[in-house]
Amino acid sequence: MTVRSAAPPAPWATAYPAFTRVFPDLRVRLDGRLEHGWVPVRRLLGSPALRARLIAAELCAAERRYGRAPRPDVAAGFWLHRYAWPLCLLFTLPWLLQRRVPLLGPERLACRHQPRGGPAELAVLGSGSTRFACLPDDPSTGHPGALVLPNQRALDAALRRTVAAQLGPLFAAFGPELRRGPRTLWGLATDELVEGLWFAAGLLGEEARAVAALTGLLPAEPFAGAASFRADGPDLRRSRVSCCLFYTLRPDRPCAGCPRNCRQPGANRQLTGGD
Repeated sequence: MTVRSAAPPAPWATAYPAFTRVFPDLRVRLDGRLEHGWVPVRRLLGSPALRARLIAAELCAAERRYGRAPRPDVAAGFWLHRYAWPLCLLFTLPWLLQRRVPLLGPERLACRHQPRGGPAELAVLGSGSTRFACLPDDPSTGHPGALVLPNQRALDAALRRTVAAQLGPLFAAFGPELRRGPRTLWGLATDELVEGLWFAAGLLGEEARAVAALTGLLPAEPFAGAASFRADGPDLRRSRVSCCLFYTLRPDRPCAGCPRNCRQPGANRQLTGGD
């Protein structure tokens, strides 16, 4: 994760540099300045024509990458995955590493998808201070943006509410293109939330901590399903709640943890937003 900021980082943003060193493909801008190619999420939610163009571009990119064109609903799901995967990490990394949750709404974010694929870049908009939730023993409780919550359960609830407030409008906007019902979409949200942090924590040497935290976080509404980790010898595995539909392009190569074939050898940690 490459983090760009013109000012000292907010207390919740200091969780990101550790991940920069082990996974530079995830990029977050905190300076609020947008250049060519950035799409404010507010605009994305309000423009069916823009969403259609982005899905069409994703379809063409997938055709170049895999040698065959995906169905339009599959292309829409690929686009959403490449955005939702880093989006969830924007919130879950500080939650896990610092016990802080940035309280950002969709109107505070913009995204930019790279032509080469991979996770979308994210930008936090606005020059004002961002509120964040924290616990009473946090050294940043005196920060003007701090919202001090009584315990870990309340912090977990704040994370779920904040991520749901980000993903809910996206599901409503992309729903006709995705052709999936609400429960399936919130199962997808569970997978993005769990597998992004599981992947990141594995690179950071924090897998056990992340697994325990995610197991306590879910299940809970509106998310469908649980973290559902299971031991398989020395490794941990899980079956996804939702299907990413990659099998429609490569039937012989099911994803890690594919719910259509959860016993597939090697079905362990899901990889990145570039898959």
